[in-house]
Amino acid sequence: MVRSAPTPASAPFTLAYALVLLGTGLFVHLGDPRTVHDLLAASSTDVSHLFQRPLLTLLASAVWVVGGFVSLYLPALLLVLTPLERRIGGLRTAGVFLLGHVLATLLTELPVAASVALGHLPHSSLRRLDYGVSYGLIACAGALAVLLRPRARWALVGGTAVLLTVSSLTGVVDPLTGWGHVLALLTGLGCWPYVRRGARRRATAAPADAAADRANG
Repeated sequence: MVRSAPTPASAPFTLAYALVLLGTGLFVHLGDPRTVHDLLAASSTDVSHLFQRPLLTLLASAVWVVGGFVSLYLPALLLVLTPLERRIGGLRTAGVFLLGHVLATLLTELPVAASVALGHLPHSSLRRLDYGVSYGLIACAGALAVLLRPRARWALVGGTAVLLTVSSLTGVVDPLTGWGHVLALLTGLGCWPYVRRGARRRATAAPADAAADRANG
C-alpha cells in the first residue's frame, strides 16, 4: 500500500486531486446538510445543468466523491491513478480522466435529452442527481490496463467488468450510470496509443535525467 501512495515528486496530480476529494468529502460529512445537498444538486451532470453551464457542471461534478471521505472510491483512485501517473505523467493522466468523465457523461445524458424532446421520457428526467469521479476513475483503470503485462491487464479489466456488472445487477447504480461506466472503461481502453506513447517517452527520459543528475552531482 505504501507504493500506492502518491508523492509530490512521483504523482503530483493524483496527490493534489486526492486532497481536493478528501476536503470535499469531509465537507459532505461535517457541513450543513442543506448546503451540502444544494451544492451537490448544483454540481449534478443532468441534462438541465449541462445545457445551462456545461463546462462548469462537468468540472464541478468531478470534485465530489459519492459516499464522502469514507467512500471506497478514494482508495481506488489512489490505487489506479498513482501507477498510471508514474508511467505516463500528470498531464496525460488528467487528460485520460477528463476524457472518460466528459465522454461518458455526454454519451449518457444526450440520449436522455433526445428522448425527452421526442416525448419518450417525462421532463422530470432532465434533472437527476449525478456527480462523482467514477467515470474518470474507470477510464484511468482501462488506460492503466493497456500498460500492464497480459495477465495483469486482463485481471484488471475482468475485475473492473465484474464489479460494474454486480453494481448494476444489485441496484447500487442506476442503469444510466451503469452504461456510463461501460463507456468510460471502453474510453480508457481506447486511449492505448496515447498512454503507450506517453509511457515510452517517460521511460526514455528517465535514464537521461538520471545521467544529468549524476553529471551535475
